[in-house]
Amino acid sequence: MSSVEKVAAHPTARIAVLGRGPVPAGEPVLRADDLGVLRGDGLFETMHLRHGRPWLRDEHLARLAAAATAFELTLPPTATLIELLDNVCEGWPAQVEGALRLVCTRGPEVGGPPTVYATLTEVPASSRAARRDGITVATLPLGVPADARTGLDWLPAGIKSTSYAVNSAARRWAGRAGVDDVLWISSDGYALEGPTANVVWLTGGTLCTVPAATTGILPGTTVAWLLGHAGEVGLTADERMVTPAELHAADGVWFSSSVRGIIEVHTLDGVRRDRSPRTPALQALLGFPVV
Repeated sequence: MSSVEKVAAHPTARIAVLGRGPVPAGEPVLRADDLGVLRGDGLFETMHLRHGRPWLRDEHLARLAAAATAFELTLPPTATLIELLDNVCEGWPAQVEGALRLVCTRGPEVGGPPTVYATLTEVPASSRAARRDGITVATLPLGVPADARTGLDWLPAGIKSTSYAVNSAARRWAGRAGVDDVLWISSDGYALEGPTANVVWLTGGTLCTVPAATTGILPGTTVAWLLGHAGEVGLTADERMVTPAELHAADGVWFSSSVRGIIEVHTLDGVRRDRSPRTPALQALLGFPVV
């Protein structure tokens, strides 16, 4: 492989800032008093870049706009955000999967416009391997009832906030526990979501996920697309509550996210599961490469 081919196969990370355009990856982007840094006061969306284009871009931007309304954060016009995304994606090798992130913070503490920027990196090898090999997951108590967040009208629920302390703590716990990921469980015994993924399961011929409207979990763009097209692989779709015991009895369990796609949970709370014969068809339906 030539040096040019190697660069194309593993492109360097990119950053583009609204109003500045592309900047070197090592150049400062945020002020020290940016509220996104000081208080996690911001929103973001992450998209899967395939063939040089962000998949489900419009759905992600719509979710961002809905979150901004709940968050009382004024976003630039959608056309401006699309231009920023196109800017950072320009020339990215079509054969390389990318993780495209759009970040909007509330801006400087002293006041001013939101800080808006986009980053683009290659999808990690660990994410690609998870599609092929599956993952181990442990349940972790979240400490609140399943409907607790939707009952608080002051608390924006189901948004992708840059305030990620709880999510990061859960992922660190997973590392200490020797598992790949965790599934949060409500205090009344229902599965909710993972720190960076929705849970999907198969029971009979029905592909299911947890309802976001009644639990306050993040409404996943990937899982919504998957359930909306379940009929193409001979399945029906539903949103319903589920307990860990019901997941153990399911015909298949997966985690779904924007960059990893759908990955099978082959071990749940230390119990090894039979691999589902449906996994290849679901991955093919989503169009994520499996290598």
